[in-house]
Amino acid sequence: MRRPLHIKILRGLALVAIAFWSAFPIALVVLSSFKPARDIFVFPPTWAFAPTLANYAGLWLRWPDFFRTLGNSLIVTLGATALAVLVSAMAGYVYSRKRNPYLAGSAFFMIFVRLFPPIVVTLPLFPLVNALRLNDTHLILVILYATFFVSMGTMILKAFVDQIPRELDEAAMVDGAGVWSVFWRVILPLSAQGMIAVGVFVFVYAWNEFLFAFIFTTSAAKTAPLVLSEMTGAVDGVEWGVLFAATTVQLVPVLLFVLLAQKYLIAGLTAGATKG
Repeated sequence: MRRPLHIKILRGLALVAIAFWSAFPIALVVLSSFKPARDIFVFPPTWAFAPTLANYAGLWLRWPDFFRTLGNSLIVTLGATALAVLVSAMAGYVYSRKRNPYLAGSAFFMIFVRLFPPIVVTLPLFPLVNALRLNDTHLILVILYATFFVSMGTMILKAFVDQIPRELDEAAMVDGAGVWSVFWRVILPLSAQGMIAVGVFVFVYAWNEFLFAFIFTTSAAKTAPLVLSEMTGAVDGVEWGVLFAATTVQLVPVLLFVLLAQKYLIAGLTAGATKG
């Protein structure tokens, strides 16, 4: 049944409005990073201006630590993404193929714990992290970020594995494959889209996360969001052009990653609901 024309028009307008609402702040920040300081907050805003790289030069000269912390962010983000995706895939496989009350209870517990805000777990974790001497290390952030998303990742990948016929598992076992062989050679390749979807969520979260990095790092494992926070609290005032330049630099990698993985993300989130 074809939808009426006015419904299509309203839907199109709604999508345009949502896209504008989401993209306008990003465009404003990026454009402001190329504006001279005097033009950033003029009203009404100036859309025609002579672009300058002075803000990026100022970022390089006055905040060189920012670029080192970008490297820390990359290490932590890649580590957390790989760990979360791998653990979620294994857990999703188990929850999909096994049935017992203990697994059902653990699934409920995972979802229940996920509802707690991160600040709730930081205080009891702090003495434990100190005792294990994991403070100011990449490892503690990798573990925390991955743990924070394992519950959601498990549910997404469980839905994916549910759509994989059990006959494929049985056929592989008849040929002599064990559980691990079935997981690596059958389940993982067929769950690739779901794994990419989970990876996008973890990547975006880990790249931008502030709270855990603020509490559990000081210098060696400091990430880029902490330097952005320092820029807003600088003693000699906020250099907004430099701040917008740093925000743009920090935004570009994750934006490119999401755009490149977009089709896999959409397919990964919808496949479990559309396959029967």
